[in-house]
Amino acid sequence: MIRSVVRGFGAALPKRVMTNQELESVVDTTDEWIVQRTGIRQRYIASDDETTASLGEQAARAALANAGLTPDDIDLVLVATSTPDNTFPATAVNIQNRLGMTHGYAFDMQAVCTGFVYAVATADMHIRGGMAKRALVIGAETFSRILDWKDRTTCVLFGDGAGAIILEAQEGEGTIADRGVLTSHLRSDGAHKDKLYVDGGPSSTGTVGHLRMEGREVFKHAVGMITDVIEAAFTATGTTADDLDWLVPHQANRRIIDGSAKKLGIPTEKVVVTVDLHGNTSAASIPLALSVAASDGRIKKGDLVMLEAMGGGFTWGALLLRW
Repeated sequence: MIRSVVRGFGAALPKRVMTNQELESVVDTTDEWIVQRTGIRQRYIASDDETTASLGEQAARAALANAGLTPDDIDLVLVATSTPDNTFPATAVNIQNRLGMTHGYAFDMQAVCTGFVYAVATADMHIRGGMAKRALVIGAETFSRILDWKDRTTCVLFGDGAGAIILEAQEGEGTIADRGVLTSHLRSDGAHKDKLYVDGGPSSTGTVGHLRMEGREVFKHAVGMITDVIEAAFTATGTTADDLDWLVPHQANRRIIDGSAKKLGIPTEKVVVTVDLHGNTSAASIPLALSVAASDGRIKKGDLVMLEAMGGGFTWGALLLRW
């Protein structure tokens, strides 16, 4: 059977680092409070000349270089983002053009923080369906553009950045020993919309709006929802937490990450954590974390890796792949 195998990876971050200490001069907060509640120590903030598309392009070029490929080798560009450069066209089409591609097809995926998991699952379906041989899957965000910098409960949490992987069609045996995407499980429940949303949009207010969040409500649902889809992935593949080499979670909050891992019986040393470095970068957080862990040699060829995320909507999902 056809498997969607990770051929390359890459990342991009804005030039500017904003520390917790710097935030102390912006809103009524402290480094100690932020670290204790979230695990975040710093985040990257895009400058005026850095956009979701420009960061996505940098991550894409890094992934292409890592894979030893060129834009001519890509059939599909899929971008997960909630902060596009334009209402339309899609940021994916913008990046396709920036890469010099005049072939293939490109589109965006909007599932907020779960966007990258949704995008990888979607690209996998396109590859297994024969529509594309290679897909460039990017998570890219400039959440600093939609933050209310007077709201200390949200502005301390988020940052900007981009990450990318290249998926390539390869023959597999149809077993869990295959490299590539093994299973994916996606969920959503729109009843929770008002717990995490942006209070603007073209059709409702004609404005971009600001991010609004009921932090306690999000936290209350997060661990259970994450556990649900990870257990579904284990069941679908006949695997357990013991078989896992790495859990790469959405980097929203260290407490949520630790709580989910503990509930699933996944030891801390198997969990990739970058929230301290990047903050919550929404759809970019998982590919950024993947890039860090693959670059430093933790994630190696043949490793069994679980990706999971939960975001506004609510949306949530998990995906099991062999690197």
